[in-house]
Amino acid sequence: MHGTVPGEWRTTPQRAAVLGALHAALVTDGAAVGLSTVYRTLRLLEAAGHVDVVRDSDGERLYRPRPDDGHRHYLVCRECGLSLAVDSEEVEQWVARVARDIGFHAVDHTVELTGVCGGCRPGPASAGPAPDRPVVHG
Repeated sequence: MHGTVPGEWRTTPQRAAVLGALHAALVTDGAAVGLSTVYRTLRLLEAAGHVDVVRDSDGERLYRPRPDDGHRHYLVCRECGLSLAVDSEEVEQWVARVARDIGFHAVDHTVELTGVCGGCRPGPASAGPAPDRPVVHG
């Protein structure tokens, strides 16, 4: 969040929607859960390999359920935040090769790809695949 003091809340329509959805889901289940618990749980889900995380142009974390066949890498638009899963087999092979060559084991990695999507690029918008939408901004 550019231009804000750490811990300062900047209200955006997207954040209000996320909070509303979280609140509705928790109230429906009868749970009383604080926001810090939500974020702590998201980080635990990340550590356990249940969600993938990418950062948007403001540096905020975008959480997505991890597919059963492993994590994904995403290309994120710096303008609107649209993100699309990309084929990352070459990245996975490169990471495995580098780890093996250096003698490291149990290597984790983060690859962030950013650009400007067809809808934000000046000129005619290009048709592309349907976007994967972020689950939670945080």
